[in-house]
Amino acid sequence: MPARVNVALIGAGLMGSFHAETLAWRVPGARLAAIVDANVDGARRLAVALGLDDVRIEPDPDAVLADPDVQAVAIATPARFHANLIAAAASAGKPAFCEKPLAHTFEEADRAIGAVERAGTILQIGFQRRFDKGFIRAFDAARAGALGDLHLLRSITRDPAVPRPEGPLPWAVFLETMIHDFDVLRWLAGSEAVEVSAMGGALGWGDDPATGLLDTAVAAIRFESGALATADVSFQGAYGYDVRAEVFGTAGMVAVGDGRVDSATVHTAQGATRAQAPWFKDLFAEAYVAELAHFVDCVCTGAQPRATGADGRAGLAMALAAIESVRTGRAATVAS
Repeated sequence: MPARVNVALIGAGLMGSFHAETLAWRVPGARLAAIVDANVDGARRLAVALGLDDVRIEPDPDAVLADPDVQAVAIATPARFHANLIAAAASAGKPAFCEKPLAHTFEEADRAIGAVERAGTILQIGFQRRFDKGFIRAFDAARAGALGDLHLLRSITRDPAVPRPEGPLPWAVFLETMIHDFDVLRWLAGSEAVEVSAMGGALGWGDDPATGLLDTAVAAIRFESGALATADVSFQGAYGYDVRAEVFGTAGMVAVGDGRVDSATVHTAQGATRAQAPWFKDLFAEAYVAELAHFVDCVCTGAQPRATGADGRAGLAMALAAIESVRTGRAATVAS
């Protein structure tokens, strides 16, 4: 393995462009070797903006997957392409980092995971909250027994006033957003989910909830351990981006997150104010860097990533159970 791992980025959109900058400049063990995107001009502009004159630009992932100089890939395309790209990377013998979600169906998820297992490669899913310092501290406290037996957990995600998109993905509130809450609750609880009861609405968008075009959702989860959890998501956060969590046990409680980008509170005659994170990249910038640094380290050492394909599938199972619950109006069993 060379001093720096040559990583090809597949998908140069909102999240992909941030990962490109991270691979190029923030992870010493990585080298951004290629940017793959159907929008070749956009990929070139990104390379120029990053000050890179030696990065390869390709419209087709097959070209970089066949390149022996590319040691790993980072996938940041829309989710409908994830399973095929993970499987293709595995077939080419290349470890893959893939943005969440792993997939939208069990068939896609199992195909991707099976390809990785057969190839003996590495797959890491982009659940960046597992790499946030506050969430790690909460996890460590829970695993060390400092909180006693865990009884209640809570996760909150508030996106800042997302307008109703054109042609939005049905059930995206569960499959694309609450998937983070499902993963972090399962991770913090240290237990598998067995039942989900969920409700959803389009309170700001005004759509028929039966279409799955939801901007607001609440889920209650029961874990094998007996612990109970709730998650709620809104796309109408007028004050900024807000992610929080709580873990409550018989010996104590830990709370994570308050949406602040720093610890300063400004006091004036108009009152006290504090800076609120306006977007997810502001709140989790360090965590996004840490997860890619962890991926590169796993590529070099062969260690299993902190968020595996199995973790991605478990979160998907919770999301699909939540969708079933909203559709039927009853609690749904989480499929294994």
